[in-house]
Amino acid sequence: MAFVIDGKKISTEIKDETKEKVAQLKAQGKEISLAVVQVGDNPASCVYVRNKKKACEYVGIKSVSHELPEETTEAELLDLIDKLNNDDSINGILVQLPLPAHMDENKVIDAISPYKDVDGFHLMNVGALSTGQQGFISCTPYGIIQLLKRSNIDIAGKHCVVIGRSNIVGKPMSMLLLRENGTVTIVHSKTQNMKEITKQADILVVAIGKPKFVDDTYVKEGAVVIDVGINRDENNKICGDVDYDKVFDKVSAITPVPGGVGPMTIAMLMNNCLEAATKIQK
Repeated sequence: MAFVIDGKKISTEIKDETKEKVAQLKAQGKEISLAVVQVGDNPASCVYVRNKKKACEYVGIKSVSHELPEETTEAELLDLIDKLNNDDSINGILVQLPLPAHMDENKVIDAISPYKDVDGFHLMNVGALSTGQQGFISCTPYGIIQLLKRSNIDIAGKHCVVIGRSNIVGKPMSMLLLRENGTVTIVHSKTQNMKEITKQADILVVAIGKPKFVDDTYVKEGAVVIDVGINRDENNKICGDVDYDKVFDKVSAITPVPGGVGPMTIAMLMNNCLEAATKIQK
């Protein structure tokens, strides 16, 4: 029987640890503030932003909201980011993605000060991760490493296969697994012998964005499976990229959807906000 990795429980542990440290800073007269910028009213974005604000409230971080209309120009958004970069009372800046089609996401992300980039998307932080330097780490892959470590799953020496090569999950995930001394393979939509490769994985991280794509034919006996996907199945129920019921009896550990990776992303965002306030800047 597979061990179910409880992301809700582990994320609460991390938020509680963060909460304690935030309270210690407050006792010294230092408040931590996160600026949350949302352009338009994409329904999924509204849910994510609401969850982030709730987490801020829980750990004692002040969230400063900037809700901009869909027709906001790129120049206006960049002007706001510049103001937030130069506001010493703001420790972290989060621009909720996706942005409206008339904006260049890369340009907007790289306008955020790397010292306030708590999402870990800025080129400087991505470069720091790839060269093993200090910097903010993208929250979802960072959370997955914590899930593995806090579940006593060794990464060193294991064959880790990542399905997906996105800048937000796949690529940083592979670099973090390398940092933990895993042997890493990335497979993606153009990989020709995907099943042959995924069946060699001791740890399989699935971030492909296709409901129930990975079934028991993709995994080897006793593998650890981390499901990053959040989709809707044919019955409109939330499901992952992994067919949970089909792989459950074959694997040694697995994350459920919901309640696995999802809560960890926000917990690590809170952790990054704390780091933004405590690290020496510039």
